[in-house]
Amino acid sequence: MKCGSYQLIKKSSECKGRLGKVYTTRGVVETPIFMPVGTQGTVKGVPTEWLQFSGAQIILGNSYHLYLRPGTEIIKKAGGIQKFTSWNRPMLTDSGGFQIFSLSDIRKISEEGAEFSSHIDGSKHFFSPEKSMQVQKDIGADIIMCFDECAPYPSDYAYAKNSMELSLRWAKRCKTEFYKDNAHETQALFGIIQGSVYNDLRAKSTQEMLNIDFVGYAIGGLSVGEPKAYMHTVLENTLSLIPENKARYLMGVGMPEDLWEGVERGVDMFDCVIPTRNGRNGQVFTSLGKINIRNAEYREDFSPLDPECKCPTCTKYTKAYLNHLVRAQETLYLTLLSLHNIHFMVNLMTKIRKSLENDMFLKAKKEFFEKYYSKNKRRG
Repeated sequence: MKCGSYQLIKKSSECKGRLGKVYTTRGVVETPIFMPVGTQGTVKGVPTEWLQFSGAQIILGNSYHLYLRPGTEIIKKAGGIQKFTSWNRPMLTDSGGFQIFSLSDIRKISEEGAEFSSHIDGSKHFFSPEKSMQVQKDIGADIIMCFDECAPYPSDYAYAKNSMELSLRWAKRCKTEFYKDNAHETQALFGIIQGSVYNDLRAKSTQEMLNIDFVGYAIGGLSVGEPKAYMHTVLENTLSLIPENKARYLMGVGMPEDLWEGVERGVDMFDCVIPTRNGRNGQVFTSLGKINIRNAEYREDFSPLDPECKCPTCTKYTKAYLNHLVRAQETLYLTLLSLHNIHFMVNLMTKIRKSLENDMFLKAKKEFFEKYYSKNKRRG
């Protein structure tokens, strides 16, 4: 099947959730799926063999960071991002648009593209839709993304409309550039739907993106500060407009509760830095809820982080030891907590897929939340 194509396996009878497969030249990805984020060609602190042990099927790299360092020429000479990083499974790169959006004080957006200053050395750079395509082709990931502008929240209607329309014009240029050579034989290009929290803008963006015609579609510009209720409404309205034979990717969303809510509304793919970022700050996700391993209550707790988890962190180390590592600032904790959080997210998606297969999604969701929030209930 064509790289990036989606196969619908089963629809839930209870909700919009669905089982499927995304095909790439390096393997088939079972969906719904969570993609760990390897911003600079590495999921921070976690070796690739540990990622594979966790069951991760696909990871994400960031074009902006990889372009600045080590540079796409080096990655291309290495034979592409998978060979460079020793990750022999599917990979997705974002376009760099979100990172440029986050550099609002050191970038300038025009019709042609975005000029920005490197966060590393202050040097000036320019990304156009064409440049983003060239960068991502050279990086060599299986799935690449259109260059877009991510409108901040809050944005007034006029700004959101202009931003969405600019992203549409850029998307057309991305597709034209993408198909200038044979990259489409081994890579897939996904479009990105924008429009902030305005449902009519989201509907227009979706329809225009469908007219341009991409292999798959992402929903961008969410989880940027808007209330969760707004996110859910946008998802419900937007996902209903995307054809069933296309993959649906919710960008930058990855709290456990958001994975359940997204799948229930029809999302197939998620990515987020939360597992590793929160792990570096001592926050751990478990079947019994979130904990902060820095807290004094764990200094003499000789139980595992999560009794249900089979990752190396949980099978070999205790909360007391991990508490000690964090307090002593021993860097081993960065790897151990990040690995556990990634394993938790990947395993959670396995459970979600199983619940969809058995047509028991709502029951599984209810049971998960009852346990996940049980600690807070006991404290209350």
